[in-house]
Amino acid sequence: MPATTRLHGAQRWLLGLAATTALLGLAACGSSSDIVQPERMQITLLGLNDFHGNLQPPGLSVNIAQAGEPAQPVPAGGAAYLASLVAARRAAQPHTAVVAAGDLIGASPLVSSLFLDEPTIEALNLIGLDFASTGNHEYDQGWQELQRMQDGGCAQYTSKTPCQLNPAFAGGQFRYLAANTQTGDGGTLFPPTGVKFFEEGKARIGVGFIGLTLKNTPNMVRPSGVAGLSFTDEADAANAQIAPLRAQGADVIVVLIHQGGSSTQPLQDTSCAGLSGDILPIVQRLSGEVDVVISGHTHQSYLCDYRRIDPARPLLLTSAGLYGTQLTEINLTVDTTRRRVIAHSARQHVVRAARANKDADAATSYPAYPADPAVTSLIDRYAAAAAPLASAPAGRLAATATRELLANGESVLGRITADAVLAATQAPEAGGAQIAFMNSGGVRADLVPASDGTVSYGQVYAVQPFGNTLLSLTLSGAQLQAVLEQQFDSGTNTVQSPRILQVSQGFSYAFDRSQPTGQRISQMQLKGQAIVPTQDYRIGLQNYLATGGDNFSVFAEGRDIVGGGLDVDALADYLRQQSGSAPMALPTQARITALN
Repeated sequence: MPATTRLHGAQRWLLGLAATTALLGLAACGSSSDIVQPERMQITLLGLNDFHGNLQPPGLSVNIAQAGEPAQPVPAGGAAYLASLVAARRAAQPHTAVVAAGDLIGASPLVSSLFLDEPTIEALNLIGLDFASTGNHEYDQGWQELQRMQDGGCAQYTSKTPCQLNPAFAGGQFRYLAANTQTGDGGTLFPPTGVKFFEEGKARIGVGFIGLTLKNTPNMVRPSGVAGLSFTDEADAANAQIAPLRAQGADVIVVLIHQGGSSTQPLQDTSCAGLSGDILPIVQRLSGEVDVVISGHTHQSYLCDYRRIDPARPLLLTSAGLYGTQLTEINLTVDTTRRRVIAHSARQHVVRAARANKDADAATSYPAYPADPAVTSLIDRYAAAAAPLASAPAGRLAATATRELLANGESVLGRITADAVLAATQAPEAGGAQIAFMNSGGVRADLVPASDGTVSYGQVYAVQPFGNTLLSLTLSGAQLQAVLEQQFDSGTNTVQSPRILQVSQGFSYAFDRSQPTGQRISQMQLKGQAIVPTQDYRIGLQNYLATGGDNFSVFAEGRDIVGGGLDVDALADYLRQQSGSAPMALPTQARITALN
């Protein structure tokens, strides 16, 4: 029977039934001498990633069409339905571990983020998560707050008040793992590894888990959030943990890593065709003793039987999309004598909500699940507390403003957020900003107005859920050009994969990626006047960019800093101001010219 030590939500009656069955089975077997060791043991891993606090269904669909078929989008997501799916798979596969590859919290919708993601941690406890690696967004509120997420308590490390609805917040019952996140004393922020044991007859198999986050994490969060930490090479850190795991009794080695790739393959395709991205060089350098890699970060869904890439590496590489819309099931057959994996398979489950129309649920091969009562009650409690703020109107839009990037790197919603930053920081007492910037990755959701054009504060919050504060600072024209050059040549910002900043109205420039480093930016103008290299300009932005986030280190050279309010409030205020007697028109005119 599985080595399960705690009960989780909808699993209680299922595990109780399993325990009763097991006791009856033992009684039928007679004495312990009659118990034999099975030749093989089936072990199941249930993996998720990039949940981002999406307790409620995120309004997304999963395409379940096979290759060559028309798209078949299926609405998916919701923690209450995920809990029921996990419980059902646990009941079907008794030797099961539930694990995650980072970004469980951070960049979350208001119902979770407003409460410092405490409800997400509580929901994951009910679901029965065992182990998780940290992602870059786990550090959004700083590593001390992340430790509180693990250990519990109500110490305040952010501007938000902790434990608003739960004064006895106990933290995660699961264990964060952080093998490549080192502290100043040479240790790791969380344990590097964990082991879960499974027993059947006289057989006992240990599954060892190694937790990793991407080594580029310091360039993706505010520097203060990871102060005192260092992030080492992912493959080196994983390989160094294999021998210690073996010594602890691990027979199967699983890597949980918050780094990933992208794929063009259908949902259940395991061929690895079309798979690319930063995860592949890491996997290539992993020890041949690694059996499974569960990845994340890119919000992609893929199943890769790595033997298709390297026949000598019988390894599975998986990722379960985003926002709890999918759950990866990995089945391992372990030889109990050799204590090694001899066969494996994987499939993606779609987290579907059961509906009154059973025929509609039966229309696909993906089962639908009822809402787990315990998780539903938890979500309802927090949603009710957040509802007054979430439903408050925050202006009107003439049409949907999307974050989809255009060919020049701008998005309609990116322009709006940059304009909102400028509006909030341009008054003399607010810093006198002349130009404002917004990082594209900080725009997290589209703004879809109601039929009368209204958008709510909850929708605005979903666009900018990080709680960043605004400020203004001074840069010279030469520094302004230097920071724009960093879009193409700074850390992970490259000519092939640039990070184009969203810019406010009145400022414009051109870029040419065919030019050499330092000469890609030209035609910089502010209200029709050329930017002068030796002249100073006031810049409005949020503290994430101001401290060098997304590899824009030149911003950290800014002078004469003046602080401001929250970015989400600035966006809500701007939308209200621009609505007036009619919904706000979308800004469609390009501000950036892509010459090449």
